[in-house]
Amino acid sequence: MKPIQYGAVNYQPLPGLMQPIPIREFKGLNTFDPLTIGDSFFTDMNNMTTDDYPAISTRPGYSVLGTYGSKVLGMGVWKDRELHAVFNDGTWRRWNGSSWSTLASGLSTSADWSFTNFQGNLSDVNLIACNGVDPVKRYDGSSVSNLSGAPQNGKYMTTYQNRLWCAVGKELWACTLDNPTSWDKFTGNLDDSYRKKIESQRGEDINMLSGSLSKLTIGMPGSLHELYGSLPSDFNTKQITEDTGLANHKAAITQEGFMRFMHSSGIYEYGGGMPPEKSFSDIVGKFLDGINNQSAAGSDGRKLYFNIPSDKMLVYDPRPGVQAWSKWSGIQATCFVTIGDKFYIGDAKGRVFRLEGTTDAGNAIPWSAESKPFNGGSAAQKMRWYKLWVVVELTGTMQIHLSPSITGEDWKLVQSLTGGGTQVRRVIIPVASFARENWIRVKFSGSGRVRIHEFTRQTRQLPLY
Repeated sequence: MKPIQYGAVNYQPLPGLMQPIPIREFKGLNTFDPLTIGDSFFTDMNNMTTDDYPAISTRPGYSVLGTYGSKVLGMGVWKDRELHAVFNDGTWRRWNGSSWSTLASGLSTSADWSFTNFQGNLSDVNLIACNGVDPVKRYDGSSVSNLSGAPQNGKYMTTYQNRLWCAVGKELWACTLDNPTSWDKFTGNLDDSYRKKIESQRGEDINMLSGSLSKLTIGMPGSLHELYGSLPSDFNTKQITEDTGLANHKAAITQEGFMRFMHSSGIYEYGGGMPPEKSFSDIVGKFLDGINNQSAAGSDGRKLYFNIPSDKMLVYDPRPGVQAWSKWSGIQATCFVTIGDKFYIGDAKGRVFRLEGTTDAGNAIPWSAESKPFNGGSAAQKMRWYKLWVVVELTGTMQIHLSPSITGEDWKLVQSLTGGGTQVRRVIIPVASFARENWIRVKFSGSGRVRIHEFTRQTRQLPLY
C-alpha cells in the first residue's frame, strides 16, 4: 500500500502581529506626562514597594508595640539600644523589648520633642531631649531628670563639635565644651559657651538644627543656614537659601552624607555648601501637595520615608540602578527611628509600631498599581490587542481592571484571582472587549501579599487609515 503523503503546512502568521513586549523591571511612581514616560513606571500606586526590585511587591506590614494618648510627640534612641517615646498623654516611656515603663509624666501634651545622645563630662552617654515648653530633660540609663543649666524654652537639641546646641526663638545656643550643664560661660576662653541671633529676611524663628553633616545646619521655614568652625572664636554662619527652608525639625533626615528635607515646594536634597535641589523628587511632584509643619521624614538605613499628612507616605529607594519612588497609605507617621535593623514609627493615633511582617497588626494590606497608557508605538497607529498576561506570586486576592482611556477613569473589572501561595503563576488577562481600542491602561489591585514579576502585552498592528 502506498503511504499517503501530506504536504508541509504552510503557516501564515497574522499580518501585523508584533512580538510580545515584556516588562520585567518596575521603577515605581512617575507623575510626568503618562504618554511619554517609560513602560516600567506606574502613574499611581499604593502600598507597594521596590524591596524585591526588579519585581514590585506589597510593602511590609507592622506590629503595634503600644498605644498611649492619641499622638506620639517624639521618639529617641539611647546608645542605639533603647527605644524611648513621648506621648500626648504627657508621659515619657521606655520600651524594654516586651513592655513599656513610664520614666516621666506631667509633660506638655502638645509640644513636639527632639532627642540627641551626648556624654561630655557626664559619667555616661545621656539621651538629651527638649520641646521648648518643659525643662530640657536627660536620661542617664535609669531615670529621667532635668538637665541643670540648660536654657529655658530650648528646642531642637543636637550635637556638634563636642557641644550641645539648641534654639531659643531666633537665637542659637551652645553649651561650653564637653559640659552640657554650662550654657552661660563667656570669658573669652576656648571652652566658652556660644550664643548668636540668626537673622533672616522674614524674621523667622529657627525650626531645625542638625549636626549630622560636617557643619551645623540651621533651618528656618523660609531659609537655610550653616555654621562652620570648631571653637567660639572661629564659629561663623552662612546663609545658603533665602526662599527654601524646612517644614519643621522632623521633616529632615540625613543618610550617607546627604540631608533630604521637606518644604512646601517639594522634597530637597542637600549635601552642604551648595543650595539644595529637588530634581530627585520632581518625578513624584503631583503627590507632594499637603507638606506642612506636621510632615515627618525618616530612614530605615536603606530607604527614605516622607510622610505628608494625613496618611500619604512617599518612600524613596536610593539604591544605584533603582532610585525609585513608592506611595504608601494607612500610616500617619509623626516620627521615625532606627535601632540596628529595626525600624520604628510613631503615629498620629498614639501608636508606636515596628515595620515587619506581612499584615498591619493582623489586617491584610490593601494595595494597587496603575500603569501608563499603552498603545501600538504611535498615537496614530490603528491596532488590535492580541494578548495580555501577568506573572505573579499571590497569597491574598487580586483584581485586574482595564481602561481604554488615557486618564483611566473608566476602569472595568476583567479578572479576579485568589492566592496560590509562593507559586509563580502566569495569568492571561481577557482583552476581548478592548480589542479595538487604541489605548489600554491596566490596574492591579487587591489585598494581602503579592509580588509581580512581569507584565507582557502583544498587539497586532492594522493599516493606517
